[in-house]
Amino acid sequence: MTMPWRRLIRCLTIAWVIASSSLAFAVQPDEIMRDPAQEVRARALSRELRCMVCQNQSIDDSDAPLARDLRLLVRERIGAGDSDGQVIDFLTARYGVFVLLKPRFQAQTLLLWLLPPVALGIGAALLLLAVRRRGRAMSGNESAPLSFEEQGRLAELIDDKGFSSSHQAADGPRDPSITKV
Repeated sequence: MTMPWRRLIRCLTIAWVIASSSLAFAVQPDEIMRDPAQEVRARALSRELRCMVCQNQSIDDSDAPLARDLRLLVRERIGAGDSDGQVIDFLTARYGVFVLLKPRFQAQTLLLWLLPPVALGIGAALLLLAVRRRGRAMSGNESAPLSFEEQGRLAELIDDKGFSSSHQAADGPRDPSITKV
């Protein structure tokens, strides 16, 4: 094999190892429920609940002792016959709405839900205004003719440099180092 192929295979192998390592969950074998349907419910609920120690992981992904306690509590409540909603309500009553990875749409979380779309809308409006201003400035500069004073000053500058519009058109530039383009 050539060197680039080896490098590609090595990179793909490393990427596969990294990707597959994220699939490992923190659920221990002694936590798994005997009923597969209840275990599926418990895993689904565990993915919706925040680890209070890690704060950015679900209890299904966290190795923290508190996350293990919460996973066992979820399984205990499911084993007792609670519905998914009852388990969530029990945990939010005990730990507050912060335990939910995806908070409910309530008065307390209104700012959390509405701030991103409002900020996106404001940013889009500001961007639109900036583009329009730039367009007006560009079109304003191109269409504005020179005033008589500006035309006179331009003529003086051209004459000072040795250029004459009539000579340049007929004879070419006066300075031999300058050629026509």
